[in-house]
Amino acid sequence: MTNKIPEITLNDGTRIPALGFGTYKLWGNDGVAAIAGAIDHGYRLIDAAYNYENEGTVGAAVKRASVPREDLRITSKLPGRYHTYEKAVKTIQESLYRADLDYYDLYLIHWPNPKQDIYVEAWQALIDAKKWGLIRSIGVCNFLPEHLVRLEKETGVLPSINQVELHPFFNQEEQRKWHEEHGVVTESWSPLARANDVFNDDTIKEIADKYGKTASQVILRWHYQHGAVAIPKSASPKRQLENMSIFEFNLDNEDMTALDKLTKPDGRLKDQDPAVYEEF
Repeated sequence: MTNKIPEITLNDGTRIPALGFGTYKLWGNDGVAAIAGAIDHGYRLIDAAYNYENEGTVGAAVKRASVPREDLRITSKLPGRYHTYEKAVKTIQESLYRADLDYYDLYLIHWPNPKQDIYVEAWQALIDAKKWGLIRSIGVCNFLPEHLVRLEKETGVLPSINQVELHPFFNQEEQRKWHEEHGVVTESWSPLARANDVFNDDTIKEIADKYGKTASQVILRWHYQHGAVAIPKSASPKRQLENMSIFEFNLDNEDMTALDKLTKPDGRLKDQDPAVYEEF
């Protein structure tokens, strides 16, 4: 299938698809089949992490899929327990060994872990790994603006991407605005929130009916029109194709505003506030 996903340019000049494929909890043979199928269906941006324990699964899917490695954009992430410089460097190398890859297209710090307060050290390891050719582009996840400011101030390098929790029930308006003003691409994890909440929400159902689309398609289109790169996950070939088919329609301003209004102050799914949350 021909890839019809548009691309966006990062602040380091590299390009990534505007829609990716999440792999959380995709493991083993079933995981390989789901990820390889997604690639065959047209996905080119694949999101994994050291702590998902599936880098090997992703690597096997890359080899099984019918698409050349150089056409893919593979992501992994550094866990909080390896934020010291030496541990971070070795973990990046281990991530590559696990996936049997020569390089990652994107490598991200998974959480800032502010109590440890050594995320700048981890960031320097990513900067150096990029210089060594182990990584093509570097970024972070769940970093607040103050964390991003500190990274640039102390290293001179601002992340290309910040992957944050983002969905209609937690729309991260201020965070997205900061990213846009500073040239950082917003990437959305849990872009569909909790599926049952999404599918049963009256506003979302009404908008989906208006366009003759599914609730998932409407929400993923909402991400795209906000300039955010969503990374939905699905093992279903039908759903994979459905989620890709969001570039054939536009949500009008009224509907975008209605979806924006669904946000809640306590909209985080697991109460993981980056100002205090520690991931290990």
